Amino acid sequence: MHYEHLIQVTDPADPRIDPMDRDALWRGLLARVYAPERFPFGPDDCRTQALDGSTRPEDATRLRRELHYGELRLVDEVTIQSGVSLVFQPERREGMPAIVLSLRLEEPQPGLLCLRFIYLSPAETDDPETDGLRQQAWLAADRDMVRTLRTWQAQGRL
Repeated sequence: MHYEHLIQVTDPADPRIDPMDRDALWRGLLARVYAPERFPFGPDDCRTQALDGSTRPEDATRLRRELHYGELRLVDEVTIQSGVSLVFQPERREGMPAIVLSLRLEEPQPGLLCLRFIYLSPAETDDPETDGLRQQAWLAADRDMVRTLRTWQAQGRL
């Protein structure tokens, strides 16, 4: 299954939307990589390890994360193209599809920042309603993330 959507983060022509520059938005996206526990419904804990020879995970272009949600432990790899994109590739788990999320920062016009979310699942269910519910959940989670980043921006935390 392929599901893709775009969220507009800024609009220089709309004074009701607080401005955010590309660097601040990127810092917020990196918080999702390195400190996902700061986000609503994030894990209880996240441990990172560089996979590209970097001495610090913060300098890595590829890293492994261990995410803890209570007793549940999930592992993924994140590929970072600085200032451009993040790709989250989960380890396969029995009973759970390994859904890849690609997140791209786009600027179709100067100051107009958008985030493109692309979800790729190895299999679709036989139930279009279930697929639709999954897509609605992804969209809601992505909107919550953007709302959190806007709040942090307004508070000077980006």
